Amino acid sequence: MSHVQAGALSVVACRMTGMTTPAAEIMDGAAYAQAVEDAVKASAAYYEGGTSALDDDAYDRLVRGIAAWETDHPDQVLPNSPTGKVAGGAVVGDVPHTVAMLSLDNVFSPEDFTAWTVSLARRIGHEVRRFSVEPKLDGLAIAARYTQGRLARLITRGDGIAGEDVSHAIGTLEGLPEKLDQPVTVEVRGEVLMTTAQFEHANEVRTAHGGQPFANARGASAGTLRAKDRAYTVPMTFFGYSLLSLPDADSALTERLNGLAHSDLMDLTAQMGVNTTATTAAPGIIATTVEEVLDRVREIAALRAELPFGIDGIVIKADLAADQQAAGSGSRAPRWAIAYKLPAVEKITRLLDVEWNVGRTGIVAPRGVLEPVEIDGATITYATLHNPADIARRGLRLGDHVMVHRAGDVIPRIEAPVAHLRTGDEQPIAFPEVCPRCGSAIDTSQERWRCEQGRNCHLVASLSYAAGRDQLDIEGLGVTRIVQLVEAGLVTDLADLFTLTRDQLLALERMGATSTDNLLTAIAAAKGQPLSRVLCALGVRGTGRSMSRRIARHFATMDTIRAADADAMQQVEGIGTEKAPSIVAELAELAPLIDKLIAAGVNMTEPGVTPPPAAGDTDAAAGGTKAAGGPLAGMTVVVTGAMTGALEKLSRNQMNELIERAGGRSSSNVSKKTTLVVAGEGAGSKRAKAEDLGIRLATPDEFAALVADFTS
Repeated sequence: MSHVQAGALSVVACRMTGMTTPAAEIMDGAAYAQAVEDAVKASAAYYEGGTSALDDDAYDRLVRGIAAWETDHPDQVLPNSPTGKVAGGAVVGDVPHTVAMLSLDNVFSPEDFTAWTVSLARRIGHEVRRFSVEPKLDGLAIAARYTQGRLARLITRGDGIAGEDVSHAIGTLEGLPEKLDQPVTVEVRGEVLMTTAQFEHANEVRTAHGGQPFANARGASAGTLRAKDRAYTVPMTFFGYSLLSLPDADSALTERLNGLAHSDLMDLTAQMGVNTTATTAAPGIIATTVEEVLDRVREIAALRAELPFGIDGIVIKADLAADQQAAGSGSRAPRWAIAYKLPAVEKITRLLDVEWNVGRTGIVAPRGVLEPVEIDGATITYATLHNPADIARRGLRLGDHVMVHRAGDVIPRIEAPVAHLRTGDEQPIAFPEVCPRCGSAIDTSQERWRCEQGRNCHLVASLSYAAGRDQLDIEGLGVTRIVQLVEAGLVTDLADLFTLTRDQLLALERMGATSTDNLLTAIAAAKGQPLSRVLCALGVRGTGRSMSRRIARHFATMDTIRAADADAMQQVEGIGTEKAPSIVAELAELAPLIDKLIAAGVNMTEPGVTPPPAAGDTDAAAGGTKAAGGPLAGMTVVVTGAMTGALEKLSRNQMNELIERAGGRSSSNVSKKTTLVVAGEGAGSKRAKAEDLGIRLATPDEFAALVADFTS
């Protein structure tokens, strides 16, 4: 838990603002005493039930303010102050740790990390030339004790000297085996957390049993780990970050472990079958200079939004055992390790209102109006609420204190109400009875509600999307011109664009001969766009640019797509049992519009591919839907950074189309399945990840030469 791990800060860190909000300002002794009381209460609430009146950032600010005041008033420090104590002094345990289970001090900027390395070098007598750098997982620290390779006990960190026995959770933690691959007597220390998927599942199970949803994954982990009498269990995930021997372990093993570097201990932990960050998109690495450490900090920070679990910083350790032993530890934290904290991505604020908007396909989407709050450098006043069913599942009410999450460029989302902060004045959220845009009836048969007018409810938005660069690419057909066409009654759906005449356009205000001819030329060219772009322009719910390409390249023609049932649709990569029926149903709904497009001469085939064999046609060539050969056949390609040279003018969507024409599969994420990464100027975390995984890299010029025959 980040706000508890921040319980004691170095004097330097306490006075920094760096990447976080400033410390709370404490003016006098009374304010100091109140701050100490608030901090201890917040920490205790978190540890006892996974709840707190303060979010992490507010807690960190409060504790930094306490520490700053104590620095200026050392003779007035209260004995229950959270500084200098593991878990802020709020918790105790009854199971002694064989070795103190400490927290970490924090830094918040490159300058302060550099200052810490100088201090460390002064302490051990030489500069550190080998650091381990790992993501700082946002969960709950526990110690897992194994006897002869069998998991015997789980203990929380507690106050660092003793912890709470939570062995009842054995068997519920993924990544922590009940039997190691080696029959050793050791203690594995690590972090228990819920992944994004596990958190969503936990809330589904919790609300199904009549409970309030968890406000965030970190609190859910803390509460779940301690729960003994619940009628249900939910899985969590364990990541090991330390390995040590126990008093009754073999002396040779103890000597061996004491001499291993941290990175070697982590390798050994993984070999025993325990989950570590090595399995993630942000594995721990070895760095030999301060610059390399800071580069890795930036890389992990850039990956943060893509990770399937929460992190709140990066842990940097002197890797060698000799350096750690020379540095030693304080009462609360080791002197050879530091946490480089990242800006908070979660804050508590209030839900003031809910707005209901209608999208281009007629989807009625709720949006939460928030009391403004700053998260990750941006002031947030709105957050997504997904759909009415999601609001009901989370039990949200107007006036609720809510946990809001934002990471990087991800749209802010409301996680859940902070139910223990309710006052009783909160009000139910009113759902619309008719379409808030046109007043028509609403189809509520699915979780995502939709105006019964569908695309016609928001025709301008639907047509504007269809004419966009990555769809039909009709230059000169902007929103203003579309509004004119719709208001004049010339266009009632997408197909009407292709039957416009010169005289009709010339009759519109501000349409001269040149602009009319240019627009008609662009519309004529749009008729020849590949099927994948036509399909994308239709805006089938549950699809987008990449999915439209996959469907088009699998079926090759619109006729084949329309003939496909749900089972056939599931053969397309990325389409599962839930999505397939809705895509089939919507294509049936769009049949009149598709027929009009065909009659208007719009292309309905995908170049370079052939339809799949008919059911039972054993003579048809298998795999005939793919481009014959091609330099990228069988390859998964990721494009990152700015393209130059022959590829400079291609949008990212056009790059993805080029990849697939050349026989490859485009992807937006680098993984072990990636074959090639095209890294242009400014390529950052994706290039770094490719290098870590040993994936082949290509410059834009190299890639252009590779696919030269497919660039037309």
